[in-house]
Amino acid sequence: MKSYFRTEIDALDGYTPGEQPKLRHIVKLNTNENPYPPSPRALEALHAVEPESMRRYPDPAADTLCSAIAERFGVRREQVIAGNGSDDILTMVFRGFSAPDLPVAVLEPSYSLYPVLAAMQGAPVIRIPLEGESFALPENVLEQAEGANLLAMVRPNAPTGNAFPKAAVREICAKFDGMVLVDEAYADFADDNCMDLVKEFPNLIVSRTFSKSYAFAGMRLGFAVSSPEVVAGMFKLKDSYNLDAAVQAAALAAWQDTAYLSGRVAQIRRDRESLRKSLMDMGFRVVKSQSNFLFAMPPGGDGEGYFRFLRENAVIVRYFPGPVTGRYVRITVGTPEQNAELLRFTAERFGGK
Repeated sequence: MKSYFRTEIDALDGYTPGEQPKLRHIVKLNTNENPYPPSPRALEALHAVEPESMRRYPDPAADTLCSAIAERFGVRREQVIAGNGSDDILTMVFRGFSAPDLPVAVLEPSYSLYPVLAAMQGAPVIRIPLEGESFALPENVLEQAEGANLLAMVRPNAPTGNAFPKAAVREICAKFDGMVLVDEAYADFADDNCMDLVKEFPNLIVSRTFSKSYAFAGMRLGFAVSSPEVVAGMFKLKDSYNLDAAVQAAALAAWQDTAYLSGRVAQIRRDRESLRKSLMDMGFRVVKSQSNFLFAMPPGGDGEGYFRFLRENAVIVRYFPGPVTGRYVRITVGTPEQNAELLRFTAERFGGK
């Protein structure tokens, strides 16, 4: 059959999301989902949704939610835009700032959706390898990114979990001749974040998601903060009604329950360090993480073999093929019970405490 797609789409290898196994009785640690339920207030807000709000179109701008976000970060309402998950935000960004004559610079390894979004726009991709076993940001990142119109980075990085120095991000924003996207999907688990830099640099977009720290992966809610001019441009690119009424109500309730968020984040951070220490005691190399997951290399560097061994024992982690990433697996920090199950099978294979 003749294809009527654009050439770029025919040539595209689409993004592969993390597996959602249909198996029962598994320990699922592969997609960085929060192992705990969302705020009870969010569930109450869902139950309180009126039938009338289901009949009518939702607020297309999610004004109440975005106003609450703006207030917390000390920015104007016009500087916030919400989306159907942060992937919706990323799609707006790549639609707006990449094209065949507007290249995109990305780090490697990083979020594998970025090159796919660039390919959808027919945009060339400049790939900038991270350095060493710590996956550090190269000192000449600006030199390597020269000519790009958009530089996209995750901080803390995925799939490695490390956070690049904030001073380096500030220097990039100050010197890069283009838009800078800092994807802060995991920022709530980190020691710091770059949200305040939005007030300093009009060429910076900081995106966030409710999927990780707020346990909203199944609800789909993300947002971005930038200059009013950039947000106004992004509004031209978003779907008319990209957030349903129930999600807006539940997200607002979760956003306001700061005590619940702080408690869950603190527990995950504690469990992250405990899991990291246990793996290192068994001879693993584990990147120092500021996220809700660990990037871990098993003894011998056979990431795929370890991944398959765990899967045979109904423990699902994420494996990324490649000459560097293939030596590792990415392990979501689960509940203490889930982490213990992972460690039990790991000890069977590698020994340890």
